[in-house]
Parts: sequence; structure tokens; C-alpha cells
Amino acid sequence: MGSNYYVYITTNPDKTVLYIGVTNDLKRRLFEHQENKGKPKTFAGRYYCYKLIYVEHFYDITHAIEREKQLKKWSRKKKENLLSGENPNWDFLNDQIFN
Repeated sequence: MGSNYYVYITTNPDKTVLYIGVTNDLKRRLFEHQENKGKPKTFAGRYYCYKLIYVEHFYDITHAIEREKQLKKWSRKKKENLLSGENPNWDFLNDQIFN
């Protein structure tokens, strides 16, 4: 039986920076991003990337990691097209995860 894995994209409140990650616990990971905002030791913290705008679900960690690597190689424009197709206004999805 598979587990749950997530590839996700967060951004800063101004929607100018994108962070792509993979996790097996999306709530915990988003909480960590929230707690680290403004801390310079991590990319997401340094650039305040704690607002969730995209998520994909996987049952196999190998597939999730492959997808994360694929997305990280994409151009900014291609990432924007993906996001705009799934979440046209780049609405912040954190509340949906925590409720």
C-alpha cells in the first residue's frame, strides 16, 4: 500500500518568488515554512515563501521526487503557465489545508 506524498509550490505574499518542494506531511511542512519566514538560513525562509499556491498528490515517493525535479528544471514562464492553469488567480491555499 502506498503512502501520501505531495509536490507543492509556495510563494511569498507578493507572488514574486516560487519555491518547489516535496513532503509526506503537507500540513507540517507548511507550518515549518510559516515558522521559518524571514529566517535567512533557508531559501523559503529568506524569501518568505510560505503561501501555498499549488499541490500535486502522489502515492509513490519516487514519482513525487521525479516530478519535483522536473518542475524545478522548468523555466519561470512554464511554471507560471502551470499555476495559472490550475489556480488562475494564484489564490493562497493554506486555509484549505489547515481547515
